[in-house]
Amino acid sequence: VHPMGFIERLPFKVEGNRAFGPGIYDMKGGAYLAYHAFRQVCADDVRPPLGVTQLYVSDEEIGSPTSRALIEAEGRKAKYVLVTEPAREGGKIVTGRKGVARFEVFVKGTPAHAGARPEDGCSAIRELGNVIQTLEAMNDFKRGVTVNVGVVRGGSKSNVIAEEAYAEVDMRVPTMADADELVPKILGVTSRTHGVTVKVIGGLNRPPYEKRNAGAALYEHARSLAAELGFKLLDVFSGGGSDGNFTAPHTATLDGLGVDGKGAHTHYEQLYISSIEPRARLLYRLYQTLQ
Repeated sequence: VHPMGFIERLPFKVEGNRAFGPGIYDMKGGAYLAYHAFRQVCADDVRPPLGVTQLYVSDEEIGSPTSRALIEAEGRKAKYVLVTEPAREGGKIVTGRKGVARFEVFVKGTPAHAGARPEDGCSAIRELGNVIQTLEAMNDFKRGVTVNVGVVRGGSKSNVIAEEAYAEVDMRVPTMADADELVPKILGVTSRTHGVTVKVIGGLNRPPYEKRNAGAALYEHARSLAAELGFKLLDVFSGGGSDGNFTAPHTATLDGLGVDGKGAHTHYEQLYISSIEPRARLLYRLYQTLQ
């Protein structure tokens, strides 16, 4: 997320209840408290009812290309999956996430001199504009569907009808039914202009993480443990994806168990120090009581 050298712009520092640093909230703080909760379980005389596999991965932010198979394999072996992604909106944990799809759009036209012989050309950029309008029209905020064209490039010179254009697209969907409907639509986008071709590749990168019965029961158990520890635990549905999306379809998953804070991926990223101990205790109590 943060480029090399960003530590110079956002050095580690503590100001009152806040600790700053690149990735400290999302999600070094969660990895830190997970380690301490696990270490305490190992130090106890009494072993927890279930074995614990602790898995750290380093490529989640780029789609988990090398870790997904391992996450899914370990997730299928497990009875529960506990994810220490950061807490949301004042300490809420995550019991559902949108699915994430990524696409690339390649447009091929015909070059020509923009002043002398524009009629000989077919602009890939103009057609990409049509494609963008088609994609943006799929946004449905009430339904929870978002489609964003986040990267666009094309053409060679201002006086040349553009031969090529390219775009990168992100789509978020709350349910698999939405994914099944909309992924084929995006892959099926075609050119409106004679002489220009449009090719779309990509698909669903992370399946939706829907709040199922087992996940709901796991949340209620965590909520009761939090009450015993002296704090109120609420849940939220998130538009962002995580590795929890890979396990939730088949294993009871609870996400957002990490530290509270704000500013993930920003120049002011921070965690709240006061959240570390209670969140570590909650994770520790989950290890002790889940069976």
